[in-house]
Amino acid sequence: MTRSNAKKHSQQILVRNLDGALKSKLRERAEKHGHSMEEEVRIILRNALKEEGVPEKGLGTRIAERFRGIELEEDIPELRGFTIEPPDFDK
Repeated sequence: MTRSNAKKHSQQILVRNLDGALKSKLRERAEKHGHSMEEEVRIILRNALKEEGVPEKGLGTRIAERFRGIELEEDIPELRGFTIEPPDFDK
C-alpha cells in the first residue's frame, strides 16, 4: 500500500493536554475491556457519534416498548392534568 493510499483509509487525531486522571481512567477502562487505549478511544468515539442525529424517544414511548407483549388486561391510565403531591415522610 502506498503512502497516499494509507492516508485514504486511516486517519489520525492527536489529543493534547489530556488530564492525567482522565488518561488513567481510560487506561483502566481499556484494560477492563481487554483493549489497547487507542482501541478504547475508537470505541468510545464510535459509540458517542452513532446515535447523533437520532431523535430520542419520549418517556411514554420507552415505557410502552418495555411493557409491550406482556398482555395487560387494561390500559395503563395517563396522569396528564393531575397534580402529583410529594409524599410527607414526617408523618
